[in-house]
Amino acid sequence: MQIQLNTSNGIENKEGLDRWADTELRQQLARFANDVTRVEVHLSDENHAAAGEKDKRCLIEARMAHLQPIAVTHHADGVDEAFRGAADKLKRALDSALGKQAKHRDRESIRRDDGALADPD
Repeated sequence: MQIQLNTSNGIENKEGLDRWADTELRQQLARFANDVTRVEVHLSDENHAAAGEKDKRCLIEARMAHLQPIAVTHHADGVDEAFRGAADKLKRALDSALGKQAKHRDRESIRRDDGALADPD
């Protein structure tokens, strides 16, 4: 799984943040490692010129083989809180998307081997 972190001008300590976010995401998304090919994290301070409530935003996009990308966003007062909130949302979204895909694959066909419809009785 490839992880890329992007930050806006209002976010400081990019190198340390990059290492921390990479480690956190690898731990939190370990069970999805076979499905997720790439994760992009976008951290921003939406009004870095002025202080404000919930002005830190984290958008995380997960790309998977054979499925559409999943993106989640979380706003918070701090960068770590925004990141953790978005990571939690992403785990739930991946559980949902991959669960639906598994249920779809487990269905039995209504057709018999010869192509005719199966008898419901």
